Amino acid sequence: MLKSLLDSPEIAALIRELQETRWTGRPGYPIRTMIGLALAKSLYAIPTWTKTVALVADHWKLQRVLGCEGNPPSLWSAYRFAAKLRENGEMVERCIDGVVEGLRSKLPSYGTDLAIDASDMPAYANGQRYVYKGGPERNWHTDPDASWGHRSAVATRKGGGFYGFKLQMACCTTTGLPVAWSVETAKANESLFVTSLIDEAKRRGALAATCAMDKAYDIGRVYGECAERDCEAIVPLRQTPGVKQGDHLPPSCEHGVWKFAGSDRKRGASKWRCPSGECKPGSTWIKADRLHPLMPRETKRWKGLYRGRGAVEREFGRLKNEWGLKPLRVRGLDRVRLHADLTILTKLACALAKARAATARPSRKRGSSHAETRRDATRSRRAIRRE
Repeated sequence: MLKSLLDSPEIAALIRELQETRWTGRPGYPIRTMIGLALAKSLYAIPTWTKTVALVADHWKLQRVLGCEGNPPSLWSAYRFAAKLRENGEMVERCIDGVVEGLRSKLPSYGTDLAIDASDMPAYANGQRYVYKGGPERNWHTDPDASWGHRSAVATRKGGGFYGFKLQMACCTTTGLPVAWSVETAKANESLFVTSLIDEAKRRGALAATCAMDKAYDIGRVYGECAERDCEAIVPLRQTPGVKQGDHLPPSCEHGVWKFAGSDRKRGASKWRCPSGECKPGSTWIKADRLHPLMPRETKRWKGLYRGRGAVEREFGRLKNEWGLKPLRVRGLDRVRLHADLTILTKLACALAKARAATARPSRKRGSSHAETRRDATRSRRAIRRE
């Protein structure tokens, strides 16, 4: 898999761009070797550069794939290359854009329906908030870029405050692959990054027709920002005073509850009709807002789209446990962002390589066997003889 990643056109373009930045000094290790080292770190879910370098040094097959057989990279070269990637972050961004474009060509549904959420990334630093129990709050940490935030309970882990960062991510509900993401400090409000994630997804060519989010995003501003970007927000209602009063319920009359009769996106309103049609007028338009979205929450389509929100939760688990996103072993916002970019880039590049391999593999009719193939060939030869 590592060799196929290095041979892909997107990674090869990144290698060429980084090669052009070398203009003086010692030649050092080849760029292809160092890019392969960075991909291997995420591919084998290794948390540190030290263990990655040690793994390559102990396996000659890995050295052969990376092109450094007998001369594996040193730990300090890995650190210098990580600094080089941080300085040339726009090149990594272009590589990610190329991989996303390749996925869109192979997976047409990629990026049509999104799910947005945030996940905690505890910092590689002293997480004690106070100097001692009941004492003053600590004013210095080994990672000054991190901040205090809140996370919910998961499995046996209790919810509460944590010190670190948050990964904001928009994930495709159909394929389960990330489309756009960003790393922010833990104190950042999740709802403030919906617009940037949708804009980034659309810049990369995603359709982003719908966006499923949890109750934390149930804010009128979020609905308005999604509507401006032609994206339907799929968010359940919080129990606000208006909801408790029943303001979110559809209109009703003496004939019963009115039925949904479609929406007009240009008008920004949904149409409701009397169940019997005896009322005058028999229908009315309700302007779309937080309580009355263009797609009512009672419809089957809304419920199906909201069930897709679990895709982003599953992807957080895969990235953390299978691709080495967590635990963090770097400090500083720039280093954490590069770590997240390389991890997700490796995941997307592997998905693209598998999609290309499936397309290149010769297809055979379902249920066909080798005997049937030989029988068809014999029939075709006989038909040629008769002619």
